[in-house]
Order: sequence, then C-alpha cells, then structure tokens
Amino acid sequence: MSRDHSHGATTAPGSPAHDADAPFLELLARGAAAEAYDRPVLLARAEGGPEERIAALEHARLLALRVRAELEGRRRREAELSALFETAHDLAGPRDVDAVLQAIVQRARSLLGTDVAYLSLHDPARGDTYMRVTEGSVAARFQQLRLGMGEGLGGLVAQTARPYVTDDYFRDDRFRHTAAIDAGVRDEGLVAILGVPLTLGPNVIGVLFAADRRARVFEREQIALLGSFAALAAAAIDTANLLTETRSALAGLERANEIIKDRSAVIERASDVHDRLAELVLRGGGVHDVAAAVSHVLDKVVEFTDTAPADALEASRAEGHAVRHRDDWVAAVAAGGELLGALVLHGHPGLDPVDQLTLERAAMVTSLLLLARRSAAEAEQRVRGELLDDLLDAHDRDPRLLRERAARLRADLDATHVVLAARLDGVAPDADHEAAARRRLWAAASHLAATRRGLAAARDGGTVLLLPLEPGDSATELARRTAVHLGGAVHETVTVGASGPVRDLAASPDTMVAGYEESRRCLDALSLLGRSGDGAAAEDFGFLGLLLAGERDVTGFVARTIGKVVAYDERRGTDLLRTLDAYFASGMSPARTKDALHVHVNTVAQRLERVGRLLGDDWQSPSRALEIQLALRLHRLTALPRR
Repeated sequence: MSRDHSHGATTAPGSPAHDADAPFLELLARGAAAEAYDRPVLLARAEGGPEERIAALEHARLLALRVRAELEGRRRREAELSALFETAHDLAGPRDVDAVLQAIVQRARSLLGTDVAYLSLHDPARGDTYMRVTEGSVAARFQQLRLGMGEGLGGLVAQTARPYVTDDYFRDDRFRHTAAIDAGVRDEGLVAILGVPLTLGPNVIGVLFAADRRARVFEREQIALLGSFAALAAAAIDTANLLTETRSALAGLERANEIIKDRSAVIERASDVHDRLAELVLRGGGVHDVAAAVSHVLDKVVEFTDTAPADALEASRAEGHAVRHRDDWVAAVAAGGELLGALVLHGHPGLDPVDQLTLERAAMVTSLLLLARRSAAEAEQRVRGELLDDLLDAHDRDPRLLRERAARLRADLDATHVVLAARLDGVAPDADHEAAARRRLWAAASHLAATRRGLAAARDGGTVLLLPLEPGDSATELARRTAVHLGGAVHETVTVGASGPVRDLAASPDTMVAGYEESRRCLDALSLLGRSGDGAAAEDFGFLGLLLAGERDVTGFVARTIGKVVAYDERRGTDLLRTLDAYFASGMSPARTKDALHVHVNTVAQRLERVGRLLGDDWQSPSRALEIQLALRLHRLTALPRR
C-alpha cells in the first residue's frame, strides 16, 4: 500500500492512481526535462485509455513536476552551501546560527583589535534593525538598541548598502542622530565606529560593526576584512534558513529519498571541505594549507600562486567565479578590488559544478587568511616603529615601561645592539616610484627586525633599525648583511651605515640618539666615497672613524691599530713602540733608526720583523703607516701624566 500525500488517500498496487506514479518516478529518477512529463498523459489519450487512468496520470504529472521543481531548488541550494559558508557554520562547534554569529563577532573584534564588535539584523515586521550579537559591550541600553532605517551610522549603512566609518561619532553629521541611539552609544563610550552591510543578493539583512572607545582611523584593509566577515555572517544566516527549508521539504518528499541520496556523496565531500577549512582557520593555517586541504578532498591538484595567467585572473576577479584556462581552473583570491593571488586547479578541463564552487569558496577563505595576516603584520610593524621613535625622541619615558613594551615584541633593551641607518640609493627620480620603494624598504626592514628580535621605523627619508649584536659578530658584518638583505628584498640599491655597539638603551636614551647620529654619519661617508649598496661602521674608516664616531673612541682606535704591540711590550718588557716611533721619525730608514736608538742595525731589523708579525705584512703600506703613526701619537698623548 502507498499513500498519496496530497489527498491522504491510500492506493493499492495495481490501482490506476498507483500505476500512474510509475512513469513519473522513472522520469524523476533519470532527471528528465520538464517536457518529458507530458508524454505519459498524451500517450494514454492517444491509446483511448479510460478517463479514470487519464485523470490519475494528470494528477501524478502535477505532483511529479512539483517534486521535480522542489528537487531542482534543493540542488541549487545544496551547491550554495559549500566550503566557505560551512566553515563559518563550524567555527564554534555547534551548528546553530547564534553560535556562528557569536564566533564571527568575536573573531572580527580580535583581528581588528577593537574594543567592541556587534551585529544587528533587519526586522521585516517592524521595518528597523535590532542588536543581535555583541562582544565587548558593557552597557545594557546599548545592547537593546533598535535603529530605524537611516537612523544612526548603522541605519545609514542599512539604507545605502555601503560601508561607513566615522572616527568621531558625535561630531559626524553625515547620518541622523537620535536621542535613543546617541544615549546608548554614549553609555558604551564609543567614539570610532565602522559598519559594513550584511547582504543577500540586493537585500541588506543587517550590519556588522567594529568600534573603539577612542578616536581611530580604520584602514582600507581593515574595512575589507570586516566586509569579508560580514559576507560570512550573511552566508551563515542564509545557510541556517536554507537548512530549515530543506528539512521541511524533505519531510514531504519521502518518495524522492532515493534520488536525494544520489547527491549524498557530494554533500559529504563538501562537509569534509568545510571541516578541514574550519580547522585551518582555528589553528592559524596558511594559504598553502588551504590548497593542500582542497587538493585532498577533491582528489585533484590545487595550488596557491601569485603568477597565474593575467587574463584568467582578471576574468575570475571580475566575474566572481572560477574560470577555465586551457586544462586548468583559476579562482582569483581578491579583497576590496585588490588581487592577492589565485587558487589554480590543474589538469581538469571538465569540472563538476560543486567542485567549482568548492574551489571558489576556498579562494574566499584564502583571501580572508591573507588579509588577517597582513592586518596583524602591519599592526606589529607600527608598534615596533612607535617604540623605536620613543627611544629616539621621548627621553623622559619610564625605562621600566620601555622594557615591558620591548618584551612584548620579544626584544631585550638591556642586550648589546647596533643602530643601523638604511637608505635607498640610485632610485629613479619619480615621486610615485620612490614612495613605493620607500614603503617596500620599511616593510622589509620591519620584517627583518621582527625575525631578529629588533625594532625598525621609517625616519629621515630612510629607515632606522635597532638589531641585537650576536656574540662573535661585528657592527661591520651586520651592516653589510643588512645592506644585502634589504637590497634583495626591495630590488633596489640600499646603503647601510652602522654605529658601534650600544647598551642600556632604556636607561640611557642619549646612547640611542648618539648611535643613530653615528650611523647616519657612516651612511653619508659611504655615499661620499661612492660605496652605494655597501654597509660599514665607523671602525671601517680607520682614523676617519674618529671623526664619524659619536663618542670619539680614541682608546678603541689605538687598541685596534697598535694594541697588539702595546700588549707585547707590557708582557715582555721590550721596546717595540719606541722602535716604531724612531723608525717613522727617521723616514722609515733602518740605518738612521739604529743611530737614533743607539743599537745595532740587526736589532732594528729583528724588532721590525716582530712588529710585522703582530700587525700584519701590510703594516708599512701608506694607509696603514699613516694610521699607525696617528695611533702612536695618540697613545703618547693619552699616556702623559695629568697635572
């Protein structure tokens, strides 16, 4: 026995109503076109069948077409419930829309670093919007606000379907202020507010907000990032509604259960993608992890690249879908009109629509991860630059607070550091090109500082870095490595001047300033000497280093130049220093030197040979000889007794 769900009548096998179902179930099973459903009725009439059977066939045809329409609608909706939106659905574990929206608001607040984040939804019955989820809010009146269309910042966003941002809410007259809304905002203490629309097709269903209790300028990338979260929130709401509709429809389609099961493998695969992408988001995976997860689920080769064919990449970005390029499929990874790369599926010119949608949603998740990474990196760069600026400018800062700020950035201000001044050389005299190159230099220096537990900031048309000096390293080698690294990163010539080692930066702010001035003098000296693209410290310039060094390190210069000879005389009681003085005073003549010292010429030769072993074979070259004579004179002056 079977039951007609439209009339509640029971039909026996072999009855006209029961027999009328068979041809239409077959058509449903093989997914026939709508025109094919007329044929059983036309055939029965052509054969002169009884009116009862023709009526039963007509009734069965109408039911079958309704079932077919329902199934077509279900298929379209199942395809829409793919990877990215299910990722949001799984973020907090339980599969209900409230948990999803709470997770989205929490993550938006965390990544944008705001005091408060909240989400409002449209109420069709009352024609306004109401507060659905808040995170970080402390005011009850604010949590219960309702905004009419066009009222407040949120009402303006809902009315125009465009994002709006204000850095000072109460001074902004672009939207209509109301007493109730202003009172709620004032209770919460909000100043800067960013709102983006939640849209489904042409309709605005709500607004997602991020707000601070202080004046703040939201960057373009942050607006795009919040917009991505708004897309996830809208999709999560739509998904919950579609799932509710699907469950209701399936309750009335028991006889079509076998047909729906044919799609279960696709749904299971989409669910697998959802679970994998959710796990990646939660554990902070990267873009290549997303490509690997999609490759595994689709059993196809998918990779992330920033060198996809330009025509396919632009077509995918413009259409908002993956596009075919020869035997590959290209899905643009974009945010706010900016191309960030692409996910490329290789070697499958014919792609299942569900697989295509999975690839597109994975590209959306990839853009979200890239924006989040960029936002976090830029925030850290700003914090490192602000700390370095304070070390150079704010001499009255509390040393304890400076150390605490540095520790949060994994930097140790009590360690020995080198101050490096970096500058672009030979950049084409084009304002836009030069500005772009300077931004790349600052970004590369900030990345280097972060990996080396140092600090970096843009300053005086270039970049200043503060890097720790490792044991066995020297300021010279550090300057040269930094010049090579930064030059390769920005594809320009970068020159780097370095100070000598600096210590106690938190407690002695003048030390940092002196180190920066010394590194700038070394940088200028390198440019004057035509050594663009090189790196050097004051010690590399010989006696000129005395003029470049901030503290005029005479003792250090003497030690570097003739320190081994001084130490040898002190240990052995010899007269190598006096012999050197006499040798240079005698015009570097051994014969005249032996007369001045009243010793045999062989004694002079032996002493000079010992000097050569201590100072190196080139000690008599013009440049070395000049430095040695200056060091001898400075040594005599510093050794004179004080009166």
